[in-house]
Amino acid sequence: MEENCISSAQNPKIKRLQLLQQKSSERRKNGLFVVEGRRELQHCIDVGYEVDTAFVCRDLAGEDFSVSAKRVFDVTTDIYEKIAYRGSTEGVIAEVVARRHTLDDLSLSDSPLVVVLESVEKPGNLGAVLRSADAAGADAVIVCDPLTDLYNPNLIRSSIGAIFTVPCVACSSEDCIAFLKQHGISILTAQLQDSHLYYNIDMCRPTAIVMGTESTGLTQQWRQAADAHIRIPMLGRLDSLNVSVSAAILLFEAVRQRQK
Repeated sequence: MEENCISSAQNPKIKRLQLLQQKSSERRKNGLFVVEGRRELQHCIDVGYEVDTAFVCRDLAGEDFSVSAKRVFDVTTDIYEKIAYRGSTEGVIAEVVARRHTLDDLSLSDSPLVVVLESVEKPGNLGAVLRSADAAGADAVIVCDPLTDLYNPNLIRSSIGAIFTVPCVACSSEDCIAFLKQHGISILTAQLQDSHLYYNIDMCRPTAIVMGTESTGLTQQWRQAADAHIRIPMLGRLDSLNVSVSAAILLFEAVRQRQK
């Protein structure tokens, strides 16, 4: 009979959970990823993800806490402290069945607003962009040629669950450009060279805001595919902002224009 309470860090279930947290190869092999926190897990469940296994610390979650999962194990406070990234997650960590989202899965509005990130590397940046995309009511975030796993725990944590509330797709830049042009979505690339101030560009029409990495910017493929090049005015000595800050500024300019 399977024990319901886990009190040892050597338990195989705890070791598997930690491997899923640490290694993208383990997430791919098992088709599972890890969600920590009641709020994040609820967002995940609300959009139809299936929870495979939940680990609950009753001292933090409460004796009456329940979660819909194939398997639920109680863990001691000591074990939870070992497996949790942060202490304010209210006592629940879950292994969730992964899904593969494609461009064909996207459901776009009549005048879609899309964020495209090329070769994003830092999970925290992508998570922050997803939060801004959620706040701005964007239709989707498309990650082209990604250098980070979309189910990276740091990404899920920094997005505070927005990875589940905003459709997020990974694909090649080539496929993304073809998709945007097929759907008549104007491609606005954020770049310093040969560009217009962002608030002088029409974002009421179907719009994709495209950004690259802070170190190298966008590749020539995107610059050539663009319908317009846009920039944020930089009045200090530095010539760039964090990509998540830039995304928020550009997204809410689109919101401002569309609410006139």
